[in-house]
Amino acid sequence: MAVSTIEETEARFAADPATAKTSPAVTATLVNGRARLSAGPFNWDADLPASIGGQNLAPSPTAYLLGALAGCAVAFLNDTLAPQFGVRIDDVTAVVRGSADLRGLLGIDGAAADIGDLQLDIQMTSPDGPERTEPMLQAWRERCPIYLALLKPNTIAFQASVSPAS
Repeated sequence: MAVSTIEETEARFAADPATAKTSPAVTATLVNGRARLSAGPFNWDADLPASIGGQNLAPSPTAYLLGALAGCAVAFLNDTLAPQFGVRIDDVTAVVRGSADLRGLLGIDGAAADIGDLQLDIQMTSPDGPERTEPMLQAWRERCPIYLALLKPNTIAFQASVSPAS
């Protein structure tokens, strides 16, 4: 994103904070035995490994969760923060790892179904020194919405309904 675009956006948000409010949403539906996810004009599939009932024909929801964090690291650093902080980025790669016990998904006693031990490794190449890159990386830790959502507890309003088959 060009610096001028970011500056214009900052000015618009400062003048009218309501224009900065969004309500992102993703819808998942069952299509051909897999989850078809949609967000605006974008569609993608999710599946589970065969060992836990899936067809293994698309990345798992876990991969998408980890990918959301890695993707936010690369995109937010490169597209928004680097221009804001005047940092030149030649390359940036982010790898996210976690641990999971698939027994938990199958309801086996003693096994948790959650993902734990998340690790994020960001590798960046920049001609700018730490006096420029460190404040940008600190801003990333303070402002990346995916990182913040995973870092602190969130409430999830859960609602489900079951309709009879026709």
